[in-house]
Amino acid sequence: MRIVLKPGRESSLLRRHPWIFSGAIQRIEGQPAPGQTVDVFSAEGQFLARAAYSPHSQIRARVWTFDDEPVDAQFFRNRIRAALARRALLRIESSTNAYRLIHAESDGLPGLIVDRYADLLVLQSLTAGSEAWKPTLADLLLEETGLARLYERSDAEVRALEGLPPAAGPLRGPAPTALITIIEHGLRYLVDPAHGHKTGFYLDQRPNRARVRTLAEGREVLDGFCYTGGFTLNALAGGAASVISVDASADALALCRHHLALNRLPADRHTILEGNLFHVLRKFRDQGCQFDLIILDPPKFAPTSAQAERAARAYKDINLLAFKLLRPDGILVTFSCSGGIDAALFQKIVAAAALDAGVDAQIVEHLFQAADHPVSLAFPEGAYLKGLVCIKG
Repeated sequence: MRIVLKPGRESSLLRRHPWIFSGAIQRIEGQPAPGQTVDVFSAEGQFLARAAYSPHSQIRARVWTFDDEPVDAQFFRNRIRAALARRALLRIESSTNAYRLIHAESDGLPGLIVDRYADLLVLQSLTAGSEAWKPTLADLLLEETGLARLYERSDAEVRALEGLPPAAGPLRGPAPTALITIIEHGLRYLVDPAHGHKTGFYLDQRPNRARVRTLAEGREVLDGFCYTGGFTLNALAGGAASVISVDASADALALCRHHLALNRLPADRHTILEGNLFHVLRKFRDQGCQFDLIILDPPKFAPTSAQAERAARAYKDINLLAFKLLRPDGILVTFSCSGGIDAALFQKIVAAAALDAGVDAQIVEHLFQAADHPVSLAFPEGAYLKGLVCIKG
């Protein structure tokens, strides 16, 4: 099976970018099934790559390898081993027992995400290619890690773009019968791999939670979109004078409250508010409330660039309100995890929010996803989490 590109459309592959869009294809030779491996050639007949075919997606094929090598079980074993070796170099287990093992394109395995929570692996298969190899990948992951349980959380909406239905449940070994306890920088969290956001927890924010801990001492803190309290716990552990945690999910807030008790953090310095953060921020503004440290970690407002304009308005709104609620010399820690909003645009949005709020502010630090969520230099789209630490003048 072969894909032949239109003349001049091979440049991205020569730069080792792994995506082949439908508009770049001149013809398909044969009738490849979803996820089947195809060879990719330039219009002049040059071999370019070996890729997984996806007939339902605008990204018609995703590259497994740019070399003329077989894509088989040994190929995937080698990729998994390489990803595990890179995590070992990072010494992540010195601070946590929960981290990302496979980060899709950036680890040379498009569509595959694998996270480890203590002795449980959680897998997301997001593309036709990873789906076709899922049984093989499941076996290899357990063999290479020495673990016995693998749970699937392939229920992300992007699977629909690949023509794939959602899938969740145990892949290998028994399903978890209780929440998984993980440890991160000395704090304990309970993770629900079956129902929690993403694969159960926001592993990508690990270093940023630790950074907030160092900023919180003596400060009155507002944790917006707090989920189960990752930033809240670190602020209290860092000596915050008080923390208000806001989220729209009663279940997430119940777990946040439980996390405080689990870690013996001072409940008398903590307040929980259930509600829409946009409404809560406006209410605080109208009441004249002020804070020393505000954390904004919203959900993905813009999964793709098509939603960027609407998302930009939402990001600007919450950051504008946050600037108004900060005291002079107050700190804003603000994030975007939207793929459709790049780092430059996010900074412009936050700058516009400060301007409209009538405040001067400085960026003193840029924050990123954790190191176990690497970004291939050939695939900048992998840098999805953007964060700014700003000080209000």
